[in-house]
Amino acid sequence: MLNSTYQSCIQACSNCALVCETCAASCLREDDVKMMARCIELDRDCADMCAIAAVLMTRDSPYAKAFCKLCAQVCRDCAEECGKHTHDHCQACAEACRKCAEECEKMAA
Repeated sequence: MLNSTYQSCIQACSNCALVCETCAASCLREDDVKMMARCIELDRDCADMCAIAAVLMTRDSPYAKAFCKLCAQVCRDCAEECGKHTHDHCQACAEACRKCAEECEKMAA
């Protein structure tokens, strides 16, 4: 069973990691990949950060709160970049990142 203290944040991080990976893969299939470069970079960083944050919370690591603070920042940056693009995968990613950032900010408080 997931640590109930962290459950909603773990779920938001896990979801965000998957949505970011999907967005990055979809961006690579776009006609103008160069235009999507920053989005892809942030998607990959955000996916990794979210995955690690979820693992740290699952372990009840003493570093979880500090890591969640950084994860929230990366999620906000990714949401801002993805939000600039009209592709459905970018808009879905921006939304998942915003939700994850909110959960991580609550956790880090």
